[in-house]
Amino acid sequence: MYRFIKSSTKFKLLCRSKTLYRSAQSPYSPNSILGKEDSSFIHKSKLESWNQSSVRSYSRSSSSESDSREAINYDVVIVGGGPAGLSAAIKLKQLCQQKDADLSVCVVEKGAELGAHILSGNVFEPRALDELFPHWKQEEAPIDVPVTSDDFWLLSKNRAFSLPSPFHNKGNYVISLSQLVRWLGQKAEELGVEIYPGFAASEILFNEHNEVTGIATNDMGVAKDGSRKENYQRGVALKGRVTLLAEGCRGSLSEKVIKKYNLREKGQGQHQTYALGIKEVWEIDVEKHQPGSVLHTLGWPLDQKTYGGSFLYHMKDRQVAVGFVVALNYHNPFLNPYEEYQRFKRHPAIRPLLEGGIVLQYGARCLNEGGYQSIPYPVFPGGAIIGCSAGFLNVPKIKGTHTAMKSGMLVAESVFSTLQEGLKIEKFWDNLRSSWIWEELYTARNYRPAFEYGLYPGLAISAVEHYILKGRSPVTLKHGKPDHEATSEAQVFSPIEYPKPDGAVTFDVPTSLYRSNTNHDHDQPSHLLLKDPTVPENVNLPKYAGPEARYCPARVYEYIPDETGDLKLQINAQNCLHCKACSIKDPRQNIEWTVPEGGGGPGYTIMPRYF
Repeated sequence: MYRFIKSSTKFKLLCRSKTLYRSAQSPYSPNSILGKEDSSFIHKSKLESWNQSSVRSYSRSSSSESDSREAINYDVVIVGGGPAGLSAAIKLKQLCQQKDADLSVCVVEKGAELGAHILSGNVFEPRALDELFPHWKQEEAPIDVPVTSDDFWLLSKNRAFSLPSPFHNKGNYVISLSQLVRWLGQKAEELGVEIYPGFAASEILFNEHNEVTGIATNDMGVAKDGSRKENYQRGVALKGRVTLLAEGCRGSLSEKVIKKYNLREKGQGQHQTYALGIKEVWEIDVEKHQPGSVLHTLGWPLDQKTYGGSFLYHMKDRQVAVGFVVALNYHNPFLNPYEEYQRFKRHPAIRPLLEGGIVLQYGARCLNEGGYQSIPYPVFPGGAIIGCSAGFLNVPKIKGTHTAMKSGMLVAESVFSTLQEGLKIEKFWDNLRSSWIWEELYTARNYRPAFEYGLYPGLAISAVEHYILKGRSPVTLKHGKPDHEATSEAQVFSPIEYPKPDGAVTFDVPTSLYRSNTNHDHDQPSHLLLKDPTVPENVNLPKYAGPEARYCPARVYEYIPDETGDLKLQINAQNCLHCKACSIKDPRQNIEWTVPEGGGGPGYTIMPRYF
């Protein structure tokens, strides 16, 4: 089917991946969950097989899309090495084994290593994993802390009121999702999937029929002024008969494809709505640690019109994931999600747990909260969108890993039938709607929009939905305004005075940012683009008091006085946590988030600590 090639192109990718993997190691993480001997599992098998130039039948050519870009052809190209992308790759290879077929599958991941952009601490529902690997316990999956308690509190400023827990976490596990992704990566490699960490997919490739034919990685070694540095490397085209986008929430390529092919309108029709999740992983005193303990809260410090809450998950090795989620349809432009999180940790029911502990890691990421109403039609000419790129998060459960994995498995079945039997990939849409994903999201569809009416009406409607109607309401509630339109003008609010950090439980942004292991090459073009560079000073600052300086949890955006004393927006792109909040919350949608050089960004590699 494809012409044979030399292994030089793939060997370059290998070398680049290996360099990035080594540079990503942090003082908080051993080499891998597998130990030092196996730390290069993402690369070792390639090094052995790629030296045999006839092992695979890929082509090498100059891509017509741009000058002298080398191309590698696969049957399936997957963008994103998270739960959805890896589950799709694994399921495809499992089907190949079952049906005695041979499909080439590659996964490209912008993080320096698998799991580098996934912050640890997750309550995991193993439903999809049970289907993918029925014997995962015997196969030493890093899942060994069952949920032991499941509490739900409503917070006032000084008190915590216990409510019935609606989360049903019996049978679930508290895990490090970063570790689970690495384990899935190992399983994918064992099945023959080729994984390229440290490469950012920056461009969708099309043919003359307007069909997607693959992706291109961005160029490496480009200076801030656009010139080519000594280490310049042209990006590579990864061509696929099918391309799957599994980039996570607000994926840059996924959003372009959704817009180009009107997939939102072809699906459930409503816009997506988002929240910003901020998380720390703490190591606390052993006498306070309760492995498997799960706590969620609503209420303080957020006002009654702002949806959000917190979670505390006790993992193993005295580690606790402490997180805070703020819906991005909040109205007050002076609200600062990072500072609200710091306030939350001061609550008298929370602070005693953290006192005397240390923070191991910090990070932030946006979440899809649109649910059933916002699911786009997931199939486009040449591929499909899966996982959180499509938006399968179950909001009342605060879980999306199991649904992301299942979506990857479902699309793999459709892709296999397409490539081997000639069936249409559109079958994925039918399979999705007849799966337990659809049933689960339909049942949960009214919880999130119920809080458009405020905290207490939202709780009341949610209680009726959960305990009486059980998801069978004859009405499907709609979401309010898109998040960027929900921001009110600053003149109707007063600035919020937040307390100064104490350095024990609360911290300033630079301290937290250091704990994220974030790293970008400073000498590269900014990946945060202003569509109109005049909007910050002419619109955002006078009308909204410069909200980008507050909604960003990494101080990427700052208003700095120039030589005349006028405030000008400064973009510190090297601080970026890849949370995507700026592309969502900017009132004029003036910020375009694009991928930086592959391997850049946060390094979420928390591992169990061995003593």
